[in-house]
Amino acid sequence: MRKRDKTCAKATPEIPKRHQRMVCLMSEEEQRIVDRYLKKYKITNKSRWLRETVLSFIYKNMDEDYPTLFGEHDMRR
Repeated sequence: MRKRDKTCAKATPEIPKRHQRMVCLMSEEEQRIVDRYLKKYKITNKSRWLRETVLSFIYKNMDEDYPTLFGEHDMRR
């Protein structure tokens, strides 16, 4: 049985390299939950998954909290 051929997107000069580090502490139970999730969905790049998950949550909230000219009550009239 042969390993799957994996293709990864190569970093291009337009995309800046990541130099900033963030550290997050978890309890043993939280770590087991994350590891179980990654194993279940066969996610091999934990760093990429965590970064994309956190940023997608932030972008979603920023989009929902975007300031508008009128309040929601005024727009529903």
